[in-house]
Amino acid sequence: MKYMLLICVDESVEVTAEEASPEAWVKEVDSGGVRLSGSRLRPAQDATTVRMQDGELVVSDGPFAETKEQIAGYDLIECDNLDEAIAVASRHPVARFGTVEVRPLWEE
Repeated sequence: MKYMLLICVDESVEVTAEEASPEAWVKEVDSGGVRLSGSRLRPAQDATTVRMQDGELVVSDGPFAETKEQIAGYDLIECDNLDEAIAVASRHPVARFGTVEVRPLWEE
């Protein structure tokens, strides 16, 4: 089953580059064949939100939700079950100071 890991951080939380570095985690999950792809995202202030409102296109600068935590990156993984996906997510360095949301993909 495929799972999207949404890597969420509070940009006001200060951590060292070493604490935030996903390099060791990426190497581990890549070598195990679990990680299919992933990438960092530009900061939330670089986001553009698109929606249709009363049949009109509304385009706004910034993220849709005004929250402390913003999506900073993603990883697409493939695991046998949710328990395995949670174990993989729990080892991501951001899990120590942010949030890693584990969401299964719809597969037909």
